[in-house]
Amino acid sequence: MKKKLSELRKSYDKLSIDFEKLPSHPIDLFKIWFDEVSNHEGVDEVNAFTLSTINSIGDLRSRVVLLKKIVNESFIFFTNYESVKAQSIFENPNVCMSFYWPNLERQIIINGKAIRSSKKISDEYFKSRPRGSQLGAHVSPQSREIPSKIFLIERLKKIENKYKGVKIPRPTNWGGIKITPHSYEFWQGRPNRLHDRVKFFKVQSNWEYVKLAP
Repeated sequence: MKKKLSELRKSYDKLSIDFEKLPSHPIDLFKIWFDEVSNHEGVDEVNAFTLSTINSIGDLRSRVVLLKKIVNESFIFFTNYESVKAQSIFENPNVCMSFYWPNLERQIIINGKAIRSSKKISDEYFKSRPRGSQLGAHVSPQSREIPSKIFLIERLKKIENKYKGVKIPRPTNWGGIKITPHSYEFWQGRPNRLHDRVKFFKVQSNWEYVKLAP
């Protein structure tokens, strides 16, 4: 590497959290921040987040996935149910979501429990996908070893021929994962590393929050 990691620095001074005007429910603050970053120029895939899972033997893994729905208080993304991420969730439903939006110097960390979404939600979203993406869901044996890239191309041709001129059904091993949060942490970069942090946590059916030191 040409640059020293210790010399990579950034000053944070764009925004702040108004602790006197926090909404009572963290999902409302999430939506406000999401809308603000969505309207900010130069931000790609604002719905991308890092999903961390841990399986039954303690193996921790993180990857970037895309948020596709918010239903009531829950977040939904879609995946192959035979993937490593889905299998880890079925073994251990405790997950962590992390959104990072450097353009606005903001981060949101959400902890919650994950389960399969309803078949209705999975079917509705699958129907809305481009045909190529629908085909891809049938083609890819996600996370499994394949002999070559040609293997996928040949499978794609077979699936295209199979469903030529007809609607493509949702694969039974593909669908939504619903995450219901039990805590949120909102982080806003501030000058001199005195960042704003607020953590929401659930007490029975109500949400409470505390301010955290940076």
